[in-house]
Amino acid sequence: MASDRYPVQNSARARPEAGFTLIELLVVVVIIGLLAAIAIPQYSVVKAKAGDATAKSDLRNLVTAEEKYYYDNQAYTDQLADLRTEGFSPSAGITLSIQTSGATFQADAAHEISHKCFWVTYGIGGHGIIEAVDNASIGNGDCSG
Repeated sequence: MASDRYPVQNSARARPEAGFTLIELLVVVVIIGLLAAIAIPQYSVVKAKAGDATAKSDLRNLVTAEEKYYYDNQAYTDQLADLRTEGFSPSAGITLSIQTSGATFQADAAHEISHKCFWVTYGIGGHGIIEAVDNASIGNGDCSG
């Protein structure tokens, strides 16, 4: 009776090892590969959109700084050093260009990780709306290079 209640382990029988089988590991690797294949292209898109948002934000801040400069000097400036005295500092990775013409200025901005250029015309005759141009180069205040 005691032997039925407490069976004796047979040392000759092999115990199953704790761990994963090769098939289970391969399934996990395939799943991780599929997730990576989906996530990596999306990450590039998200980074480009973040760069676009930064460029647009810098243009809005540049317009504010130009208005402050205009209030003090009755003219717009095309020098970033002048706008720094008004509190404007471009974000990292942003390239800016400013062109002035009398009581109007044009500015464009692009981020190094984006393929878009954003520009704004402001002042007399300028509407102040930020517009985007795909695959353009900056330099003339209107993304025309």
